[in-house]
Amino acid sequence: MPKPIRTAVFPVAGLGTRFLPATKAMPKEMLTVVDRPLIQIVVDEAREAGIEHLVFVTGRNKGVIEDHFDKQYELETTLGRRGKSIELSLLEQDLPGAGQTSFTRQQEPLGLGHAVWCARHLVGHEPFAVLLPDMIIKGETGCLKQMIDVYNERGGGNVIAVEETPWDMVHRYGVVAPQDWQGNHFSIAAMVEKPKREDAPSNLIISGRYILQPEIFDEIEKVTPGSGGEIQITDAMIALSKTQAFHGLKFNGTTYDCGDKIGFLSANVAYALEREDLGPAFRAALQEIIAKHNGFLSWNANNDMSKILNDIKAGAGLDDAVAEADVFEGEVPAIDISHKAAG
Repeated sequence: MPKPIRTAVFPVAGLGTRFLPATKAMPKEMLTVVDRPLIQIVVDEAREAGIEHLVFVTGRNKGVIEDHFDKQYELETTLGRRGKSIELSLLEQDLPGAGQTSFTRQQEPLGLGHAVWCARHLVGHEPFAVLLPDMIIKGETGCLKQMIDVYNERGGGNVIAVEETPWDMVHRYGVVAPQDWQGNHFSIAAMVEKPKREDAPSNLIISGRYILQPEIFDEIEKVTPGSGGEIQITDAMIALSKTQAFHGLKFNGTTYDCGDKIGFLSANVAYALEREDLGPAFRAALQEIIAKHNGFLSWNANNDMSKILNDIKAGAGLDDAVAEADVFEGEVPAIDISHKAAG
């Protein structure tokens, strides 16, 4: 049996400039998807996979992340005094155990490879996971849990989560060359960082989840910094792949790039729609908003369309509402905007 994966590294030192001014004084990792910070969602994924030690590579003005994973005595006392047992229980469930979190600093923004290297003394000589908090992966089983299953099945080595992207987008990502497929995982024959479309070995891109052996730290030290002085983790993995096996997992789930505003907004919609306490009301609100903005049925320009929307919100079925309004000829258009995770 390979050594177990007990430690996960979370690079959280980024400045979050794409979300200014929201991130001027607040870490981007504390932006919320509905009511849970991005970093909490990714930590939940790690804990589901059996991770025991959470290592955060932080930077200046990131102290609130450390506070988030600590007890808040005044808040907890107030909730208890007011009988807010549900809220208090939620806080207790999210809190890691004593000694399960470690924090170290990346003093300069020198790339993902450098951020991982900053955690070397906390990781020690053990295999470990890396999870990028910007990348939220939603699925019935967490992505890291799927990766650890592949890690055990393949007898160890290094495992990278991958997903397909359109061919005209491969130049933006690290791309892998697959071979020896076994179900949804495979051996990696090669890795290329941001290739031209005609040079890409596939359209399978690296998706922000890694299981790495500790020898990666030695390879990171040898990497020649690229533009902006950044040290790329892909360069170190390419070097390590000459002596160690790398495997790819085409995971089951949907990725939301929450470092991008559209990805972040999409994640909020997807997670909110699946909440039992919010989903139905939020779906109705979305339908109304879309209708007012020249949405699927352009309801804002047609009083009959507005009547259909109101009837649906009141509980009528779509077919009944349309029949009563008598405004369509032929097929009734669909308005279900529910989100389904990709397999």
